[in-house]
This record gives sequence, structure tokens and C-alpha cells, in this order.
Amino acid sequence: MDLQTYQKLDATDMSELIRNKEVKSEELLTLSFEQMEKVNPSLNAVTHHRKDKVFDEATNMFNTDQPFAGVPILLKNISQALKGESLTSGSKLLKSTIADQDSNLVKKIREAGFRFIGHTNTPEFGLKNISEPELYGPTRNPWNPDYSPGGSSGGAAAAIASGIVPLAGASDGGGSIRIPASFSGLFGLKPTRGRTPVGPGAGRQWHGASIDFVLSKTVRDSASMLDILQTVQPEAAFQTPLYPGSYKAEMVYPLKKKRRVAYTTESPVGTPVSADAKEAVEKTVKWLEKEGFIVEEKDNGVDGIQLMENYYIMNSGEISTLVSKLEQAIGRAITSDDVEIETWLLNEAGKSVSAAAFSSSIASWDEAAAQMAAFHQTYDFYITPATAYTAPQVGELTHSREDQEQLRRKITEINKSEQQALIYDMFLPSLTYTPFTQLANLTGQPAMSVPLHLSNNGMPIGVQVMAPKGGEMELLQLAHQMELSDLWVDIRSNPFMVNKVKDSIK
Repeated sequence: MDLQTYQKLDATDMSELIRNKEVKSEELLTLSFEQMEKVNPSLNAVTHHRKDKVFDEATNMFNTDQPFAGVPILLKNISQALKGESLTSGSKLLKSTIADQDSNLVKKIREAGFRFIGHTNTPEFGLKNISEPELYGPTRNPWNPDYSPGGSSGGAAAAIASGIVPLAGASDGGGSIRIPASFSGLFGLKPTRGRTPVGPGAGRQWHGASIDFVLSKTVRDSASMLDILQTVQPEAAFQTPLYPGSYKAEMVYPLKKKRRVAYTTESPVGTPVSADAKEAVEKTVKWLEKEGFIVEEKDNGVDGIQLMENYYIMNSGEISTLVSKLEQAIGRAITSDDVEIETWLLNEAGKSVSAAAFSSSIASWDEAAAQMAAFHQTYDFYITPATAYTAPQVGELTHSREDQEQLRRKITEINKSEQQALIYDMFLPSLTYTPFTQLANLTGQPAMSVPLHLSNNGMPIGVQVMAPKGGEMELLQLAHQMELSDLWVDIRSNPFMVNKVKDSIK
């Protein structure tokens, strides 16, 4: 097999070739590392690889009945721990951290037969919608290296879009699967809260806002991974009933009846939305109407600004707790020099958040969930842009040193209500790019970004579709239908695929 053929395959293709003894795992691994060595110096998608180890593992016998036996995969360098390997969460403070056990998610991925080739870049503690940590530097977008692939699963997105692997581990706490999917021309599904494993050592991530899953080139690969990863953990804080059938087998079935669809192109926080994002939704609406869907422009009624304010209160409390635990672990106080500005401001603001304010903020999530549950009594799907713009330029959303110093001084000079306003303002430039995704995290609903549009500047932008809790099958069926249409953007058309990569890396 040559590299160009390798890049055309998804993980399902690869597993079938191995099962039929048409290719060996070692051959796929060789091609994966060949592409990594070719593109990673320019893209900075992979922060750590385990080339020697994985080839040693590949020589051992494995069970070809495993659904993805011998297929290479990358994990996200936060929460997806692989025993004996680096797990830094993109933080300088954790640069020497080695995982002492597999995470529960990784255990299931291992049981499926995948071969772990390394970890991908992520912003510090997954807090940003770009992947530009001080520890590793920025990840760049295969469609145009001047731009970001997004975050916080930006390294995963760049690795898939450049053909290193067909899919990769990702997580989504505010859009961190769907945002890089939109910016990088991939399929990105965020499952229902409680659908996939957490821990060990934790029963929830970001109070249920965050969930681990994958990014992929194809819908069927994500469907297969949902079959593999769906679980009911007795110790987990959130659980959702197992789907009794097979996502992969049943995603090809047509939707059982013509569905009602609501859509909007208006930002929930009142920020601008680009013509590209609007065009992506509008042409999707036309396609849906042609396919027989009943489509109506309709706002969901949730107060988006209040929702974001409460989201940042959660972030503040979570990061302040994390910093406190890290201080206990290292035996000293953590200073502003140890962490990046977003972490530091959230930590400082979190110290002033009362228990009552935190509890009230979480309660607002439940109110939004009730509003959306009522909304979905009428509408089966809710469609928005996945992002308000195509990808930002690398460095555009990273604060300058001068701005960072001003923010550090200001956070100590203002009261607690002003601190939360400062947090909002600090993230507002980033939020302007990505105001649509956080709703599904706070309500717990499944949502996906589908690659349905290329802008005039040659960059992809996705369309987001939300469904009621437990509605992953309907999303996958709709995505499969879209994947067969002329709307779907071919990831192989980006310049970092093998046939054009030499012209792109200079």
C-alpha cells in the first residue's frame, strides 16, 4: 500500500483490510508515521509519539475479531491517559507527568484493538477554542497553516485532516469536538451526557459539560466508536440508557418519518455571524426542504448570555479546585508564572465564587435543558452554524504579553462580580468565533458538526445539528444522508494530503 491509498481509507476500511489479511498492522503504522514525519514539523499536531513501543506491540498476536484490530489512533493529551505515557493537559506545570494507568475510555479503545501511536496537542487544561499552549506551541490547520484547526481538540483535528490517522480521541466541554470539526472539515459528534466512560477517579467532567469521544473523517467511524464506547458506569454521576441496537448498522436506515427542523443563524450572545456561516446553514435548509423535511426559522428561547455567564462560573470553580489540588501535589503555591492567563484568571475568580452562586449557576443549566426538551417536543432537530466564522489565524486569539499583564493586575483590583465580567470579556473574542456550541454541553444533548461548506478563502465551516437527549441515532442517520449528498466537503481536497503536501511545506 502507498501513502496516497492509506489516506483515502477510514478506520473501518483499515480494519476490514487487516481482517481479510490484505494488509498488516505494521504496514499501516509505517504509513501513519511516514505521514506524521512529513507534516508534523509544520502542523505541530502530535506532541508525543510512541513509535518504538507501538511497533513492538504490533508484532504480538492480536485478535482480528476486534472491531479495529491493528488500526493506528492518536489520543488527546488531556483526560485520555495511557499508562506509562506523558499526559500534560497542555500545561507547563504538568510537563513531566506520566500516567500511572489507562483511563476508562482508553481501556475500551484498547479492547477494540486500536494501536496507540501518541498524543495530540491541546490548549492548557482544554480551556480555549484554539490549540496554542505555551508548552508546545500552536497547532496549524492543514487547509492553510496560517490558520488554527481550533480547540481544544485541535491537534486531533489537524492529525486527521492531514492524513496521519483516520480518527483520533477528542473531548468536548464547550464545543471542543465540534469547533475543530468545523474549522478542519471533519465530522464531529458530541454524544449525550453520560454516554461514554469517565474516570477512574472522577464521576463527571466539568459537572457533566465535558464528554470524551472522537473526531473522524467519516460518519460510520464515529458510529462504530459509539457502539464501542457507549456504557453505563455504576460509579458515574451521569448515565444514559444504552442504545439497544447498532449505531453503525442502523445509521444507513432512512429516518423513520419526515422530521421537523428549526434553525437560526443568529448568535445566541448577540455577536456577529459571518456570511459564510449563514450561507452554510441556508444551503443546508434548502437541501432539507428538498429532501422533504419541514423546516422553520425559530429561536430556541434560551438566554445565551446568561448561559455563558453561568458556564464561566463553572469554569472558575473547576479551575480554582484544580489549582488547589495541584498545589497540594507539588507542595507549594502556584503562581501566575506557572500557568497561562486563562487558567490564572479563572483560578483567581473561582476563589470568590460562593457556594450559592455556583449552585445557582448549575441550576440554570437544568432550566435550559427543560426549555430545550420542550422545544424538541415540536422540533426533532435544531440547526445553527457550528462556528460563526471560518478558522481564526494562528495567534489571533492568543493574548499579547502586555494584555496578559494588564489582566493579571486587574483581576486583583476588582470585586467578585466584576471578576466574572472580566472573565467574560477575556473570552469574548474567542466566543465571537464560537457562540453556538456551548448550549449542548450545558443541556447534555447530543450535537454534531457536519462539513457542508467551503468558504471563498478555501477554508471549511461546519453546520451544527442538535437533537434531544439520546438522539444520536437520528443525528447519525441524518449525517449519513448528508454524507452521500453534494453538500459534503471532501477532506482529501486540503493541501496537506499526500498529493499536494510537498507544495504546502516550505
